[in-house]
Amino acid sequence: MKATSFLLTTIALGTIAIATVPFQSFAPNSLQASAQEVKIAQTETTQEKIDQITAVKGKPGSGDLLRKLYPKDLSPIGVQPGGAGMVVNLYSKNNDTTLSLCTVFDVVVAVKKGKIARFNPSEVK
Repeated sequence: MKATSFLLTTIALGTIAIATVPFQSFAPNSLQASAQEVKIAQTETTQEKIDQITAVKGKPGSGDLLRKLYPKDLSPIGVQPGGAGMVVNLYSKNNDTTLSLCTVFDVVVAVKKGKIARFNPSEVK
């Protein structure tokens, strides 16, 4: 009997304690901030995206930025010598932009508006 009473009291107090915790404490602010950042990235114009990529062109991390700015939007349209061996030319149909990516170092080496199957060799070195 004593064990049953103790168990029921513990369950009742636990339920009351959980019921008094505000619901907002379960929604971490970091997840809300991430959702806001994604919305901001999606509302950028084509020129703003090109400017961001151009600013970090040839530097480590530019491949990551490329994937962030153009999620599920790039399709390969050509491969050519350049960078540290070969580069892949990726086309964004939504933004009518071609980007050249060195896959060895994962860096963007060229960016241009329009569909360009092959960049000049001097642009992708």
